[in-house]
Amino acid sequence: MNMKVLKSEKRLCTCCMEEHEVKTVLVNDQATFKNVKVAYEATYLYCDAAEELYMDEQQIQDNDMRLKDAYRKAEDFLTSADIIGIREKYGISQGDLCILLGWGGKTITRYEGHQVQDKAHDTILKKIDQDPEWFLALLREARENLPSEAYQRYWDTATELFEQDRDSYLRKVISASYGRFQGNALAHGNTVLSLDKVVDVIRYFAASAKVTSLYKVKLMKLMWYADALSYKNRGFAITGLVYQALPMGAVPVGHNFIIDLKDVPCEEEDMGETNAYHFSLKDAGGYPSLAEEDKNILDIVIDKLGKMSKTEIVSFMHKEEAYVKTAPKEVILFQYAQNLQI
Repeated sequence: MNMKVLKSEKRLCTCCMEEHEVKTVLVNDQATFKNVKVAYEATYLYCDAAEELYMDEQQIQDNDMRLKDAYRKAEDFLTSADIIGIREKYGISQGDLCILLGWGGKTITRYEGHQVQDKAHDTILKKIDQDPEWFLALLREARENLPSEAYQRYWDTATELFEQDRDSYLRKVISASYGRFQGNALAHGNTVLSLDKVVDVIRYFAASAKVTSLYKVKLMKLMWYADALSYKNRGFAITGLVYQALPMGAVPVGHNFIIDLKDVPCEEEDMGETNAYHFSLKDAGGYPSLAEEDKNILDIVIDKLGKMSKTEIVSFMHKEEAYVKTAPKEVILFQYAQNLQI
């Protein structure tokens, strides 16, 4: 028999009822559960005198769990550990998760133990795991049935998870849109896209008292000037953003997704027939991705352009060689940064 010895200790062997060294061993076992044959690792006690395997009460329970988790994996179900992990992710108790899902009070307890969930419940648990927004929707519906303190705790945790999930999605979308510019140094300013730096640059501008009326159009121009000035002075841009020549001046590819990134201090304002996006930050708390040289360049841009109105900075941008020599909607190449007006 192929088995691995995990430990050996002198004890009363309940197989032969003699005291001797009893081995705890790991065995590759097989069994059939719900008409599915599965392989799993089981632990046993081994009696050398009788040359027999046997189990104590704890091993019987543990091996039963391993068998059922092996079945779950074979059927692409969540394991008991997976279900525990979902609860721990949201910080929610077994009973409160049952309330949220409208299930019997002990259902989750059983699923984390020795009862295998059915396919319908497994699908629901997977959706909860993958979709914090749905968790929040269920939480709102169950609010009256949960203690207020617990409700708020679950809400805060799920909201943070939703924001992280959304931010991860946005970052993937933005990064994908930049794939076609790989290898084009004049498009991205000889810098690999860093969305952490993009966020910190926006925060730096938004926190500056020297930058007035920072709305989206003005912000986009400040970002281009920062990258262009960095390229002019150092031979590489700060962020790795690629800019297009649009009617209002330079605008980075993916700008609509960029302003929705987590930690970008953007507030949407109702302007009647349209909405405006205002950027303001009172307590920045640092800019971990920016080097001191990056900040020095941003400070120069702020000193030169921070007080300009939207109309003034657009007019100023329209006079740049980079804008004049770039066809509408085409990428603005960083080669023109050498003749920057600032």
